[in-house]
Order: sequence, then structure tokens, then C-alpha cells
Amino acid sequence: MANRIPYRQWGRDLDAQSIQQMERACALPVAVAAALMPDAHVGYGLPIGGVLATDNAVIPYAVGVDIACRMKLTVLDLPLGTLRHDRGTDRLKKAISAETRFGLGARFKKPRHHPVLDRNWSVSPVTRKAKDKAWSQLGTSGSGNHFVEFGELNLKEPLKGLDTGTYLALLSHSGSRGTGAMVASHYSRLAMSLRPELSREQRHLAWLDLDTEPGQEYWAAMELMGHYAEANHACIHRHMAGHLGAEVLLDLENHHNFAWKEKISVPGQHVQHGQHGQPGRRPDRKAIVHRKGATPAGPGVLGIIPGSMASPAFVVRGKGNRDAMNSAAHGAGRVMSRKRAIRSLDWQDANRLLREKGVTLMSAGLDEVPFVYKNIEAVMAAQTDLVEVVARFEPRLVKMAPAGERPED
Repeated sequence: MANRIPYRQWGRDLDAQSIQQMERACALPVAVAAALMPDAHVGYGLPIGGVLATDNAVIPYAVGVDIACRMKLTVLDLPLGTLRHDRGTDRLKKAISAETRFGLGARFKKPRHHPVLDRNWSVSPVTRKAKDKAWSQLGTSGSGNHFVEFGELNLKEPLKGLDTGTYLALLSHSGSRGTGAMVASHYSRLAMSLRPELSREQRHLAWLDLDTEPGQEYWAAMELMGHYAEANHACIHRHMAGHLGAEVLLDLENHHNFAWKEKISVPGQHVQHGQHGQPGRRPDRKAIVHRKGATPAGPGVLGIIPGSMASPAFVVRGKGNRDAMNSAAHGAGRVMSRKRAIRSLDWQDANRLLREKGVTLMSAGLDEVPFVYKNIEAVMAAQTDLVEVVARFEPRLVKMAPAGERPED
């Protein structure tokens, strides 16, 4: 990998496999800049937490399988006491059970409605074929590390008209569901078929040129999945607030697992000198910036970085770090595989920790208990030059896909 481009790394406890994946990505002929976030762990092709800029090319697996996966937080006008008493908690549980669905293939028997269904779903043969599937899954939360939870949000400063203080809030994490996975699978296979020269280790980094029909088709499908994932969260939060008869005081969201057309500063390029001999800066260039499990963190941009079911999430404001290509971590990051978690952990220890943290868990798999994640406080401490914290969310009631990933009726 003699022609590998340099990259910046945040965090010191990153596993060797993630670093190897980043280095392989940096050796691609289309790579122009890269960064690795402190929550990094192994993924397909590009590690989760990897940020990769390319020259007029998009890499489906560098976007990710769950295209446009995102976070959404809504502050509701419900009293905090709702979270602290059995009657209030039961009310919130009923809202979650009624207004979203969990598990592989989860869907609504009576589909939700949203203007996203009026968009052009014929931009790709995959989206055209899967529109009815997407409609049936609109407003569902799926499986894996996706969740819906109620908790306490503590604002350190006024935000979008909301005063400092502690509020009841709803937080969700999910993406483009089965349709997004179908788009990722189809175009990843296509990209690999077009790049037979790539080594076995790099095949999942196969790219599509954006000036070709396959590249344009994938890009249009990816953007549609971005709108669909946004609609998915909008349905969850709208129906949840309606079920509870609550008013929305504040809405925030951001997505990851996406590619953006941006201007970036490329390390190693000639530095332009400022006036009167003052230090200058590297010139900008256009690039395709992939953020696979990385949060957009441009100057002043608000984002949400979750921990685990027993640790806080943070509302952050981006600092616009150019070496990180305006990015930050998207969560705590895993420290063990799902198989290892199921083999080595038990619910007795997990439930003890949840009780200590004051968290009620409705359902989840053993592969998502807090011990499988890094310390979110350490992750945040490793990226103080990327974001500043403006609010802290403490989970109190959490629901994830039950063990076995069974879809709910």
C-alpha cells in the first residue's frame, strides 16, 4: 500500500482490524482524504466510524447497509414525573408498543402515510420494486442496534427557543429498513462485479463512478432512502406524540451512513499563503464524503451522539474540524461482536446495571446490553476538538428488538 493517502485518527483504543480496514480504504485509487472517529469498529469494507472522501466515486459499502440511518430527538411537554411513576411509565410503554414495530421484517398491517410515498420511486429498479415493502415498514424501528427510548434531556444552554432545564424527551435510532438494505446489497454486488481487479480484502470497497449510469442510479436511490429514513422517524415521533396527547417543544435530527457532495481540504496539498506572510490554508476541492457511522459536525451543526441503553446520549454542536472533514463519532462503538456477546454475557449482570442506572428495559437482545459498547464518556472526551456538548440525555425507558429478532404483529 505504498500509495496510501494519510488519515487522521481520533481515540487511542481502536482495534487493529478497524485500522487495517481504514488503511485499505486509503489505498484506493479514488481516495483523496480520510479520518477515523473514536467509536470506530469493524464493518464491511470501511470501518464503522470511518470517513472517506473520494474523487467522483461512491462506494456503496462505505455508505453502509442501513442507508441514511439517523437519530431523532423530540422534547415533549409532558411532566418529568411521567418517567418516575409506574402509571406514567405504563403510559409511555403503551405508546411505544402501539406506534412502532421492532424485529426483522417488522411492518404495520395498516400502513402509515407520509409525503415521501409521493416521490419518484422509479429512480432505481430496486426502489421501484420495493415501494410497497417500504410503505408497509414506514414508522417501524427494525432490529440490531435500533431503539426507541424515553428519557430526561438536560439542556446546558437555550436551544431553538427552549430554555435551559430538564425535559422529558423521546429519542429514536433507525434507518431505511429493508428497502435500504436491498439498495445497498444490489449496488454493492454491482460495484464488485465492475472492479474485478480489487483484492479480496478490498472488494467490499468497490466503487461506482458518478458519471456512469450505475453511479447515478445508486446516488438517486441513496438520496431517496435518505428521505425515507427521515419519514420513518417523522412517523414514529408524530404518532407517539399524538398517542400521548403531547405537544412537541423541540425537534432535532441528523443522519449517518450516507455520502455527501462537499468541498474539503486535502492533507498534503500545497498550502496557500495568507496576506503579509501569515499562515494560509490548504485549498478546497470537491469530493464525495462518505460518513459510515459518523455524524456530520460542520460549524454550528447540531447532532445527536448516543451511548448505550444504560449510558447517556449527547446533543452536540459541530466545530467544523477540517482534518475530520466536519465529522464526529455517531455513538459509543462496539467492543465485542454479537456472537461473542451472546456466548459470554448474561442478563443477570445486565439487569443489575440497568437497575443501578434507573433504566426500564422493555425488550432487547443480549447482544445489545451495555457491556458490548465503549465508554461513551471516553469517546466524547476523545473528540472535544470536533464537537461541543449542549445537552445530555439520560435514558429511562428503552425498547429494542427482542431476542431472536422476531417481528411484532
